[in-house]
Amino acid sequence: MSANLPPVLGSARTGETPLAAVVVLAAGEGTRMKSATPKVLHAICGRSLVGHVVAASRELDPEHLVVVVGHARDQVRAHLSEIDPSVRTAVQHEQNGTGHAVRMGLEELTAGGAALDGTVVVVCGDTPLLTGETLRRLSETHAADGNAVTVLSAEVPDATGYGRIVRDGANGAVTEIVEHKDASPAQRAIREINSGVFAFDARLLAEALGKVRTDNSQGEEYLTDVLGILREAGHRVGAAVAGDHREILGINNRVQLAQARRLLNERLLERAMLAGVTVVDPASTWVDVSVTFGADAVVHPGTQLLGATRVAAGAEVGPHSRLADTVVGEGAVASFTVAEGAEIGAGASVGPYAYLRPGTVLGARAKAGTYVEMKNASIGEGTKVPHLSYVGDATIGEYTNIGAASVFVNYDGEAKHHTTVGSHCKTGSDNMFVAPVTIGDGAYTAAGSVITKDVPPGSLAVARGQQRNIEGWVARKRPGSAAAQAASSARQESEGER
Repeated sequence: MSANLPPVLGSARTGETPLAAVVVLAAGEGTRMKSATPKVLHAICGRSLVGHVVAASRELDPEHLVVVVGHARDQVRAHLSEIDPSVRTAVQHEQNGTGHAVRMGLEELTAGGAALDGTVVVVCGDTPLLTGETLRRLSETHAADGNAVTVLSAEVPDATGYGRIVRDGANGAVTEIVEHKDASPAQRAIREINSGVFAFDARLLAEALGKVRTDNSQGEEYLTDVLGILREAGHRVGAAVAGDHREILGINNRVQLAQARRLLNERLLERAMLAGVTVVDPASTWVDVSVTFGADAVVHPGTQLLGATRVAAGAEVGPHSRLADTVVGEGAVASFTVAEGAEIGAGASVGPYAYLRPGTVLGARAKAGTYVEMKNASIGEGTKVPHLSYVGDATIGEYTNIGAASVFVNYDGEAKHHTTVGSHCKTGSDNMFVAPVTIGDGAYTAAGSVITKDVPPGSLAVARGQQRNIEGWVARKRPGSAAAQAASSARQESEGER
């Protein structure tokens, strides 16, 4: 170290150091989103923006994880308690800059008894594409190089508007970060930019934050001022370059939100395809981060797979299907299907144009066919509900066939009631099953019946009025009509044949 440098603040360490904490900055309002929803709570691919950052941070296994909240803090806190109850929160009551936000986060941890020793990683709560792997490389580079602070940087095709990373040509250390408006022509040619994500030596960070001034145009404490303070104290400032510059993209408006959603979706689908899943048209297929696949699953165009959906080996979903929190068994097929909170058994068939609502369990090799809706229904193995039917609050046994245009009448205007249909039953078309009612094993019901009483096993239930034909009614009531003329012609032809 040169003799003319000022006294150092503490000392940075080399080698393996513990990850003391991750501080997530999520206090901003995000006015450019033009939304009643706080920016960090906007979601892509099944997680909020801050949820993605918390998940990536958790991959580092930090001793402490604190999220600094401010705008709409009650909403953000409630959300964090749902997705990760062990996350701590610190409140930045006034948005006085990034340095102030980090200081609030550290004070929250130390007030709770945390003795921060090691590395502190600071990340932004609106960078959903950032991965745990990149954060790990940042932390490892920081420790290996013995830096006081390490900047996560990225090399971008167009650096316009970004702060440039200026390095020492001899040792690669970062000498300064120059904002675009202040950069010289030579500096503007630099394509390595600052991401706003840092790894700090915990003790040096705490000391330096106390020296950050507010004598700037915004009157705020800038976290980037810490770099200059540490550098002037004789410490090394380094940088770790992200493998994919798109990871550092922050979200400030709905356009960027959509762009990030597309990039993350492409990443998820690529991972699935490399693992043995066929995605016929990735451009029209959307998945959430929590969706899982078995080998040789096939996803057809126009399909959305959301929440905790699981598609087992050899199953086919789509085209034009939307499945949320739904299990699709091995070899099952769901085409033109909407399903939520449902379970589709192995080898089962759903659709086209079927709707499986929460609580539906479709057994192995069962069928929910065209224009069939099911809700809170357990359908046995091999049972078929082929078309144009509603099955709600019902249990159906094995190898039963439900006739077309059947309705399980489960609601009496005040309460829901249950219908039970046994195994190996054959129910006729246009049946109404008025719950509560039980159809025994092996029973039949006639077409057009309204079943209001239990049907014993092996019985045939007929619940309809007797047919009565009124001869000559059309001629008397609709004289001169097309129907009357057609009937007259048919009668004349019939008499002529005799």
